[in-house]
Amino acid sequence: MKRLDSQCNRILRYLQSGKTLTPLDALRRFGTLRLGARAYELKRAGHPIQSKLVKRGSAHVAEYSLRKRAA
Repeated sequence: MKRLDSQCNRILRYLQSGKTLTPLDALRRFGTLRLGARAYELKRAGHPIQSKLVKRGSAHVAEYSLRKRAA
């Protein structure tokens, strides 16, 4: 489980920097094949993760980001 926690922490820090992340980006940057599962874990922990479908080439993929919290 430690590896998953580490992936979640690295993914969260990346999203907190204002960047977005697709599954292919997550594989290349963090070595995770299951970005959707990591995003779900972060959501359950209370982080405002959001996703939307974006077109990449001829495919549509999920793109994850951190929703800005209301001030």
